[in-house]
Formats: sequence, C-alpha cells, structure tokens
Amino acid sequence: MSELQNLLKAEEVKVQHIVDQVQERLDNAPEGRLQLSKSNKVVQFYSYNTEDKKRYYISKSNDELICQLAQKSYDEKVLRSAKERLKLVKIMNEHYHKDEMGHIYLNEHSERQKKICPVEIPWEQQLEKWMATEYEGKEFQEGQPLILSEKGERVRSKSEKILADYFLKEGIPYKYEKPLYLKGWGVVYPDFTFLSPVTGKEVYWEHDGRMDDPVYAENAVRKIQAYEYNNIYPGERLILTFETAKTVLDMGIVRRLVENFFRNDP
Repeated sequence: MSELQNLLKAEEVKVQHIVDQVQERLDNAPEGRLQLSKSNKVVQFYSYNTEDKKRYYISKSNDELICQLAQKSYDEKVLRSAKERLKLVKIMNEHYHKDEMGHIYLNEHSERQKKICPVEIPWEQQLEKWMATEYEGKEFQEGQPLILSEKGERVRSKSEKILADYFLKEGIPYKYEKPLYLKGWGVVYPDFTFLSPVTGKEVYWEHDGRMDDPVYAENAVRKIQAYEYNNIYPGERLILTFETAKTVLDMGIVRRLVENFFRNDP
C-alpha cells in the first residue's frame, strides 16, 4: 500500500468519525434555527421555527439554548461538507491502485515490453531488480565466530541470526551489510537493508547489541547521528533495536516494527 493510500484510508476514518460525531449532536439538538439581529448596537437572539415560520426571542439569560442552536447551525454546515468529502475519499479509495500504471506495462506482450519505456515499473520488478543487484559486504576478521543464518549467510552475532531467520520466515527480502555512504562519516554497513513496499526507498535496520559498553555505545550514537545528518531518520527510513548484557532482543518489538514497516502491500 502506498503512502497516498495510507493517507486516504486515514482520511476516510477521520472524516467518518466527524460525520458520526456531528450527526449524534444534531440528533440531540433542540428545534429551531438561530437568528441574530442588531438593534441600537445590541445583538438579539431568536429561534426560528421552520414549521410555523415564526421566530421567538431568546433571552440572553438562556445562554445554553443560544449555544446549542449556534452549534447546531455550525454542525449542519460541517456535516454537509464532511459527507461530500467522505464520498470523494471513498471513491478514491475504491478506484486508486498504486501500481496500476506499472501493471499496464506488465500486461503488455513481452515483445511489446522491449519497445516500451514505461513510466512506472511494477513493484515486483522493482524488488526483483533490487535483489539482483550485487554488492560487496563487510569482511569478517580472522578469529570471529562462524554464525550462519538459515539462509546460509554468515552474520556477526546470534541476535543478527535471530533477525535474519525471522525475516526469512516472514518472507521479507533483505540484504545483509549492504554498504551505504553517509556524508560526513563514510561507508557504513547497516545490519539489514530493505526496499520499502510503501515508498520504494531503502530502509536500514541497525541492531546495536552491546549498549552497556561505553565505547560501543558512543560509536553507535555517533553513527545514528550520521544517519540523521544524511536525512535518514529513526521511524522513517532507519529502524533501531538495542541490547545489553541484561536486556536481550525483544522479538515482540521486532514483530511490531516489521508490521509497521513491511506489512503494507504495494
């Protein structure tokens, strides 16, 4: 699901809530419509009855009724506007498909595709191309323990193996320690790199596993700041998990992060 689709869904929920809230107030509103007139610079309030087409003076001491009728008039205008907006948003939600133009290309004959320069590449092809792009990861130093993920790739810690195995099990494509250049820092090797199905941009997952080591923690903080200096922010394109000797990797948090970042279908 695209960012626009997420926004449209959120807007539909928001506007529906407004419609429901305002309609409930109108169902309990008093009869009549508020009218104002000015006499000798003094504002007077009236309740206009639509049935007998007469208006009745409201004393300023009856401020509650004045407020209720003023709210009623406002709510009626809001309800009309909200219903129109809700209608439009529902139509857009029903007919908008992020990858529609991409699939037009995909549905062309393979020989036609060779002659076409598509305006959009289908998500499946984007992901396939991204996964096929080779890269050179970070080297392992001699003497480091041999830890292999279920996919058979070498990782640096048991926690990274847990993460890699979880991503594999959940069918989330990733690249391990794919190099990334950060201006002001140099090349870093994020533990995991993903292609976001929502934005089409790369998302980086850094697992900092020795945060009770002051030197390690200081370096981790500086690297996080380097991401931020390069406009890659936690919660947007940077995912962070942490561990200490006494606080282990929380898979409940991992699952929620995965749901948040990767469970929106394109």
